[in-house]
Amino acid sequence: MKLLSIAVPCYNSERYMCKCIDSLLVGGEDVEIIVVDDGSTGDRTAEIADEYAAKYPTIVKAVHKANGGHGSAVNAGIDNATGLYFKVVDSDDWVKKEAYLQVLDTLRGLAGGASALDMLICNYVYEKEGEKKKKVIQYRRSLPTGTLFTWEDCHHFQRGHYILMHSVIFRTRLLRDCGLRLPEHTFYVDNLYVFEPLPAVKYMYYLDVNFYRYYIGRADQSVNEDIMISRIDQQLKVNRLMIDYLSEKRNELVKKKRLYQYMKNYLEIITTVSSILLIRSGTEENLEKKAELWKYLKEKDRKLYRQLRHGVLGEAMNLPGRGGRKISLGGYRIAQKVFKFN
Repeated sequence: MKLLSIAVPCYNSERYMCKCIDSLLVGGEDVEIIVVDDGSTGDRTAEIADEYAAKYPTIVKAVHKANGGHGSAVNAGIDNATGLYFKVVDSDDWVKKEAYLQVLDTLRGLAGGASALDMLICNYVYEKEGEKKKKVIQYRRSLPTGTLFTWEDCHHFQRGHYILMHSVIFRTRLLRDCGLRLPEHTFYVDNLYVFEPLPAVKYMYYLDVNFYRYYIGRADQSVNEDIMISRIDQQLKVNRLMIDYLSEKRNELVKKKRLYQYMKNYLEIITTVSSILLIRSGTEENLEKKAELWKYLKEKDRKLYRQLRHGVLGEAMNLPGRGGRKISLGGYRIAQKVFKFN
């Protein structure tokens, strides 16, 4: 069995996928790299995947499938994984060699221990085009360092410092046992990936190294603000699925106070992003969609609605009139500069 399976979802990725895969090959025989060609057309993605699989047959596996979107490619990665642990690295991102080797050493040391490691967390770095100073997202104030811990050992998470797909490695069996299946033909499902497995996570470990390099800067990137607005219905679909999930799990999670608080705050951030993008679009149709989103939350779970609606962000996203929306946008712009998203 491999120590770590790494899925690399690819769709028309010939321009940058080699940099990603090359950075992962450093892991050697402990690693299984699953290059998922998600129905690419018009470029050499499929051939490049096959070339790597032929050159590194004991490390690289090429999976070809009909186009189903990012979530579908991640699902295919999980289905084909033979490693004890599982990681997703997007084809335009890469990992840092020194940190990567530390990650593998840490996984190796924890594998087979008395308490099974469910989730390893590392730092990630925004590789934003045109910016010399890189924003590092680290968790020193939120998580114990260098030891196994549980949710009750966690501290308060700062705004903008949530556990994202870039920062997490799961135990493969946990993902399968919790039944995680991401929606097809839907963007922004990475939020579900780092949300739905959490109630199954018991033991975690935080390795304070800058492991994952998250590239920001392509005009066609899904996190580009204009593209997010154009795909707002997919963002709203994911948002509603997260509402459904937390509502269904709430009675179970109230006993795990820190985990519930974390998941509630993460849902609050996603709902805020949805709301601000709908405001930002400036159309009456999208303002109506914002009202429908909050109505959906209220009808689904009144207690959860009250917790989100009367929090600081909920109040800020629902200020009345054009003036209120202007204030909301101003707060969003400040957050963009501080946390350097989009």
